[in-house]
Order: sequence, then structure tokens, then C-alpha cells
Amino acid sequence: MNFENHAPGLPWVPLHGYQLRLAGIYFDAVRVGGEYGRNAAVQLGRLTGGEPGPIIFERELDGGGERAVTYFLVPPQSTGRRRWPAGVERLSGTVGCGDRRQFVGVPALSGPTWPLRWHCPPTPDGRLVHGPLLHAVLCALAQGAGEGGRDEPPPFAWRQGEGRGYADGGGS
Repeated sequence: MNFENHAPGLPWVPLHGYQLRLAGIYFDAVRVGGEYGRNAAVQLGRLTGGEPGPIIFERELDGGGERAVTYFLVPPQSTGRRRWPAGVERLSGTVGCGDRRQFVGVPALSGPTWPLRWHCPPTPDGRLVHGPLLHAVLCALAQGAGEGGRDEPPPFAWRQGEGRGYADGGGS
């Protein structure tokens, strides 16, 4: 009998439902609300040939109804080295001045996982979202917000296959 409770090769992905994972162990996360997060996910997909790394969508209930939240899973300890745009929250295992342990809900690859779902599921090689590319996309979208919305493409070129996310934390 096999009693594993995670996806083969991905110890942080549960087999069923969803589980909370401590940020900073297998990944850090960048949390972005609403259309800003969705637009960033779409832009990353375009820039990476449809392989941006693991991205999770969550539907949150608040007093006024529902809203969407997007989580980009990046290499551990890679979020603290950058100044992120307003509206972006970094979830990291780094504990220090005022920080607290932070958890990220991770859905199974299939089956019922509401309120979480994969926009882009993880791959068996463990590649994560490329932190510098995500940062550039979010900054470009934030600049576009002052010019009519956060849906403008980033004002830079990036060649497919260059600087992909790394499971070992490199490239961030």
C-alpha cells in the first residue's frame, strides 16, 4: 500500500483537496488581488510560452461579495530582495522585525479544491515562477495603472527560454 499524501515528486502538493504550506520552505509566494493579479498571470504566460511556473487562483469572500486573489510561487527567500509595487504582498518564511509565519493554501492537482485552483499547475521538475520576471511584469502593470489600467503589456522584451524559474532558488 502507498500512504503518500502528496503528488509524486512534489511533496508540497497534496493528493486531495488543499493544504496549508509554510512559506519559505518549498517556495515563497507573491499575493496579488483582483484583476491586477489575473493580468500579471496572463502576461507571465505570454512571456514564457505558456509555462510561467505555479500560479494559484483563490476566490475570497468579503463583506461585499467575492474577489479573486492570485498567488505566484517563487523560489524560497527570494521575495525580500525587491521593492514590490503597491497592492502586492510577499509571503515568506523569513521571520524578523514584525514578520510572522505565513502560510499559503496549495490545491491538489485534480478533484475538488474550492476556493483554490491552479491557473498554471506545477511541473514535475519543480520549476517555480521566475522572481525577477514577475517583479518586472508587476511593476510594468502598476505603471500602466496610471495610464488607463493594469492591463498594458510590460514595456520590455524577454526571450522565451531565458531565465526560467528554478527549483534550487537560482535566477531570482
